[in-house]
Amino acid sequence: MTVPTKNIAVMGAGQIGRVIAGMLAEQGHRVTLSDASPAQLSQAENASFQTRTVDAADPDALKGLLADQDIVVSACPYFLNKGIARAAVETGTHYFDLTEDVATTAYIKEIARDADVALVPQCGLAPGFICVLGAEMAARFSSVASIKMRVGALPLYPTNALRYNVTWSVDGLINEYCNPCEIVHDGQQILVPALEGIESVMIDGVAYEAFNTSGGLGTLTETLAGKVASMSYKTLRYPGHAEIMKLLLQGLDLAHDRDTLRRILSHAAPYTRKDVVVIFVTGIGTRDGRIEEDSIVLRYDGNGALGAIQLTTAAGCVAMVELFLQGKLPYKGFIRQEDARLSGFLATRAGSRLILEARGADTLAELGIDRVKE
Repeated sequence: MTVPTKNIAVMGAGQIGRVIAGMLAEQGHRVTLSDASPAQLSQAENASFQTRTVDAADPDALKGLLADQDIVVSACPYFLNKGIARAAVETGTHYFDLTEDVATTAYIKEIARDADVALVPQCGLAPGFICVLGAEMAARFSSVASIKMRVGALPLYPTNALRYNVTWSVDGLINEYCNPCEIVHDGQQILVPALEGIESVMIDGVAYEAFNTSGGLGTLTETLAGKVASMSYKTLRYPGHAEIMKLLLQGLDLAHDRDTLRRILSHAAPYTRKDVVVIFVTGIGTRDGRIEEDSIVLRYDGNGALGAIQLTTAAGCVAMVELFLQGKLPYKGFIRQEDARLSGFLATRAGSRLILEARGADTLAELGIDRVKE
């Protein structure tokens, strides 16, 4: 479907923001990539989009940037998104972000009640694409007993004591490890501690551990309330990572000294594009009168030029922008990731990359691609 060309501001010229800006520019939109750091912008120079130095913490600068924009996509740290969302509402700019922060999303949901624009938080991978997959899994059953969602963004070659490299936002990572986690247990929404509920997972011959982290389910616990008996989201890491993080966060109390923790992680777990993203969704429920189990397993490998987390997060976000511009999402108010149908999501230009670049031929059938084509 052909969509009209729009003025789109992408805020945050980090590893994800610059890829989002490039994808949107490739689709013909007039894109401006902004950041508070001229040095950061200089690393993202691209003939297909403009760059502009803007401090996202400055309300007047925000409004100046958004005054002539149709859409703003925030790839900034979560703690800047309340201000960006507020400026978007005040300037009549549709808003998308990548936040995993529960409190930020609650704020955006509140200001969306009377807004004349669409506010679409929690785009990307987890939350984001994983929520679309979770809703799809629930729809495969007439009644749902359990849904488990596991996502890992990992180094392809772990070489340090943490068995981890930072592949996206350090602030977002710390936030996920420190805040309470929403799950559904016995049909009720409850909170559980991060870094708990450790389980062993074997996928394609590789051993992982999975544990609770905050924000990955997005609004799915609310959406599926009363429709699923048990639902959880856990992060996948290589075995041993959770115990080291518990020592740092709890034993050394760095959960209350995030500046120190940020320095440690930035030094001990440097960024890499040689990464892998693993997605594992399982569901158990009733189908055709019997109890069945279904699963979706996807893997993406970074290629050095483009990291797996860059691809999956940017494509997940841009797919939602495409669906909105196609009129397949509500035109104003608060929009959930699971408001997108998997078939439509994968039919977008960005979403189709999540099919084409998934590792292994079997993944196409697991995604339900035959149903998508129909």
